[in-house]
Amino acid sequence: MFRHSTRTFVVGLCALAATTAPAAPALAAPAGGAPPAPHTAARALHAQTIADLTTMMRDAAYASAVYGLFAAEADRQGLPAVGKLLSSTAQTELDKHLREAAILAGTVGSNAANLRQAIEGETYEHEVMYRGFAEQARQDGDLEAAKLFSEIAADEGRHRNAFRTALAVVTTGRGTVPAPPKADMVSVPAGLPKVKAARTKANLDTALHGEGLAHAKYMLFAAHARQTGNAALARLWEGTAEVELREHFAGEAVLAGLVRDTRENLRMAVTGERRGATMVYPGFAERATAVGDSAAARFFRDTAADDARHGAAFQKALDQMG
Repeated sequence: MFRHSTRTFVVGLCALAATTAPAAPALAAPAGGAPPAPHTAARALHAQTIADLTTMMRDAAYASAVYGLFAAEADRQGLPAVGKLLSSTAQTELDKHLREAAILAGTVGSNAANLRQAIEGETYEHEVMYRGFAEQARQDGDLEAAKLFSEIAADEGRHRNAFRTALAVVTTGRGTVPAPPKADMVSVPAGLPKVKAARTKANLDTALHGEGLAHAKYMLFAAHARQTGNAALARLWEGTAEVELREHFAGEAVLAGLVRDTRENLRMAVTGERRGATMVYPGFAERATAVGDSAAARFFRDTAADDARHGAAFQKALDQMG
């Protein structure tokens, strides 16, 4: 599992500030078949467990997005078996790890609650985070990053406005849910970072984790909207999720130099998965056990075991490349 930097990540969309988790709603099965049976929370969770689940969701979403890019690079290099391994692992991060963490944390609520959560996050990113990142990048001479951050800030404002309109429709029963936005797809080739300042690099890391989580959460919200019979709202969530991943995350990944050649990509993946398996999730499990959150502890232990298997598979693929 890839881990974010130690820089504090405080974005409204990504924060679960509640001290206890609400009852977890049912989530629709992901495309392609029924998911593994999720763990379920039998009681309200401790605040630290909620925080650890939030971290885990952010990391799973980021890992899924990164492994998707690594898979595309492996395919470009004529390594289809490696590409398939990376793609399947990316799907596990979303369909199993993030989904089960979201159930435990009670992340998905009613359509109205989901829209309010997204509006808060998009407002923060539009008014505060990306504008601040753009100004800092300009001060540091990273003008390409400043331009991208400014463009994304404007996009997030449009997303916020569309969600506000959708919320009015959901709560009043009048009006029309806006049409989904269309992503301006960005290709992410292997390459070195295109920014120089440490501050810009840290801000890109924060932004990448935020966009990855936004994509993953919006897809969960879309599944709930579709499950409750609101196809128009589901399409709005899905279209916005595509912008977050295929345009925003991808554009930031280019500037960050996130993708290298496949050998280096696999080495980074092995390091991340081993850290999750041996340090991060065992620690989360111990904390959850100490406060009586047994379902969450079991989930963290299961995730650590998955990460160990992923790390071993990536190492085997790397060894076979010679």
